[in-house]
Amino acid sequence: TCYNMCTQKPPHDFSQQLYEKYKEAFEKYIKDVVLPSLREKHDEFLLRELVKRWGNHKVMVRWLSRFFFYLDRYFIARRSLPPLNDVGLLCFRKLVYEEVNVRAREAVITLITQEREGEQIDRALLKNVLDIFVDIGMGNMECYVNDFEKDMLSDTASYYTRKASNWIQEDSCPEYMIKAEECLKREKDRVTHYLHSSTEEKLIEQVQEQLLSKVSQQLLEKEHSGCYALLRDDKTEDLTRMYNLFSKIPKGLDPVSLMFKQHVTTEGIALVNQAEDAANSKKESRSASGASQEQVFIKKVIDLHEKYMLYVITCYSGHTLFHK
Repeated sequence: TCYNMCTQKPPHDFSQQLYEKYKEAFEKYIKDVVLPSLREKHDEFLLRELVKRWGNHKVMVRWLSRFFFYLDRYFIARRSLPPLNDVGLLCFRKLVYEEVNVRAREAVITLITQEREGEQIDRALLKNVLDIFVDIGMGNMECYVNDFEKDMLSDTASYYTRKASNWIQEDSCPEYMIKAEECLKREKDRVTHYLHSSTEEKLIEQVQEQLLSKVSQQLLEKEHSGCYALLRDDKTEDLTRMYNLFSKIPKGLDPVSLMFKQHVTTEGIALVNQAEDAANSKKESRSASGASQEQVFIKKVIDLHEKYMLYVITCYSGHTLFHK
């Protein structure tokens, strides 16, 4: 029938009318059925309805495009009009997506926050919703980035700013680092399960900025648990974690390596002072051998060098900053 209506000579060629009716069919269905069903739903129920309606719409587009295949192949090609598939998707984008994307975004961000707080959420649902933000762009990421990602990243920054403010007051440096490490791991897991892969770098940068960069001085200089305390108490596991966290942020290792250098220098100076004190005592008592004291001093210096050289290799992955 479609073939017959499109292959007759004017005025009996109905290609243009069919093309217009194709679009009108989508518009009528969306206005009469889809939009009313979405307007009465909220939060997670809105997301479920949106996923359902998008799935139905794609099936409808696929089958109607097949029925009107002849239009696509000849009439549309000759007139340089949008293909039938694009017409169907654009109808959904203009009439549905543009109305509900803000509410959908807010619902998704709310669920992400709930998950960050330890609640179980339907990750598959979020993946399906965010796929709509990607697919509706029809080949580019503009809708996903502008209508979802920007607000999600802003919300992420606010969330972790609050967390950092609380944790930096309550926790020791090792406790804080364990929490930061776990947060970074979980954010990467979110990318794996429902966020678009292009979000990962931007998301991780936000978390690192709020949890590490902005509080680095406070964290590293904590009096009883910061970098100096960890070096003093030989907390190699915590020092390794510190390196792993701060090596991934711009200039993050500068303060860590400086503290390491200052600590080693302080210990070296302490050895020199001990040797001088011992030499002065020897002069007063005239008992101990000068040669043996020198040997003891040299051995202590060698031991100190070997100890912290092992730190450089095991805790700091041999990074050049820690060799200075």
